[in-house]
Amino acid sequence: MAQELRIPQLGVTMTEGSIAGWLAEDGATVQEGQAVYTLATDKTETEIEAPATGTLVVIGEIDETYPVGTVVGRIE
Repeated sequence: MAQELRIPQLGVTMTEGSIAGWLAEDGATVQEGQAVYTLATDKTETEIEAPATGTLVVIGEIDETYPVGTVVGRIE
């Protein structure tokens, strides 16, 4: 079953974030706990880890801003 990669809420007041960069390519095999993208907010940049081992499917685009909870990728 696919695991969704969503924009996480990193702080109480955070409402959106943007993808600063993908650390793994679309179609790459990633391991659970491996950093797969960098999330930029108005205060910081944070590496977001894969929730499972599998194949990365990239949905979100670099430099685009998304509301918290938006699906930006999947691990299949």
